[in-house]
Amino acid sequence: MTDLMSKIISLSKRRGFIFQSSEIYGGFGSCYDFGPLGVEMKNNIKKAWWEEMTRSKENIVGLDAAILMSPKIWEASGHLTAGFADELVECKKCHHRFRKDFLEESECPDCAGSLTEPRKFNLMMKTFVGPLEDEASCAYLRAETCQGIYVNFLNVLNSSRLKIPFGIAQIGKAFRNEITPGNFIYRTREFEQMELQWFCHPKEADDFFQYWKKERMKWYLDLGVKKENLRFRDVEKEELAHYAKAATDIEYKFPFGWKEIEGIHNRGEWDLSNHSKHSGEDLRYFDEKKKEKYFPHIIETSVGADRSFLAFLVDAYSEVKGGRTKTTEAAKEEEIVLKLGKKIAPVKLAVLPLVRNKPELVKKAEEIYKSLKSDFACYYDEVGSIGRRYRRQDEIGTIFCLTVDFDSLEKDDLTVRDRDTMKQERIKINDLAEVLKEKLGK
Repeated sequence: MTDLMSKIISLSKRRGFIFQSSEIYGGFGSCYDFGPLGVEMKNNIKKAWWEEMTRSKENIVGLDAAILMSPKIWEASGHLTAGFADELVECKKCHHRFRKDFLEESECPDCAGSLTEPRKFNLMMKTFVGPLEDEASCAYLRAETCQGIYVNFLNVLNSSRLKIPFGIAQIGKAFRNEITPGNFIYRTREFEQMELQWFCHPKEADDFFQYWKKERMKWYLDLGVKKENLRFRDVEKEELAHYAKAATDIEYKFPFGWKEIEGIHNRGEWDLSNHSKHSGEDLRYFDEKKKEKYFPHIIETSVGADRSFLAFLVDAYSEVKGGRTKTTEAAKEEEIVLKLGKKIAPVKLAVLPLVRNKPELVKKAEEIYKSLKSDFACYYDEVGSIGRRYRRQDEIGTIFCLTVDFDSLEKDDLTVRDRDTMKQERIKINDLAEVLKEKLGK
């Protein structure tokens, strides 16, 4: 783990972004809880994706499919075969287990012991439905969200009266029994996906594949991710899933290397034709104008919500040698600033009375906070020096700090401090809501 990742993990816990799951019981491996700021930020990411898909684009509707589904779905999709499995090796000395493809050496990375021959390990998480734990009651936690979309293709098509091309968007949890999770929240056993399945005519699939590649890269750039930290990686033919015609990953330059945060895939007709074959339902689309019936091809964009969360966090993290707050106590200290985009930042505004021992200032600040909190994600803080409070807000990515001082009592205005530029301007309290909406693009 790099020094930067250690700092980000520490900040995440200290400021309430991410906690280790079940920490008071020693933790539960590869599972994390999103704290007060983390859940706000993650919801903002999901909201930005959902609005991009269902509001900014044409012919895209939403779905929220069940996590538990018929095991027949996973048989048809190939998840219960050797195809959805990793090669597992075990150390003969310490008995730790690893994915074979994650090992650079042919010995145990923990104790240098010798390893067993690799064996296949299915990644599906098994559970049981009902009072009996037998094969008849066996079910699985879904390993991906897209299968719920495919098996609802006809339901959505018929109920929404859509015509090809159209898309179905979904955000939801998925589960994989990873052998070697790691890198904080990058690879976990419980994770959240944001997926679009775009159904189109076979002859248009290649063009839509290129279209969605550009659109998805643009989404990250529009939300403030640095261009130099993003790249496409075309998946080589030998790496492709057996059903895929083409695949491109969007990779982010993490402290632990370039890693995938989103995949764009041309899945061809395999999914619908395969479910049609196994279920007995005809999932072909009938084009009334062209008088033809065919299985739509699918272009998939699949985002890891947790992975993109980590990318936004890493990209926004910066350290500044003292002086930002212009206070004596900060002059020699290193300050952390999270330069999160306006849509992603968990807190937009912080209302701060200049001092807490003047009741009239505190009362005025509390009134302003209450008037803004229904329209903005707000924070109220009166503890500590104003410099320390600025620093706390910088650390959590708050975009504007609103300081109520003695002039505020006489002139009915206050100081608005910009997180990134540190510029301050006086704004009339009566104009505050409209000015802030304009600044935040609401």
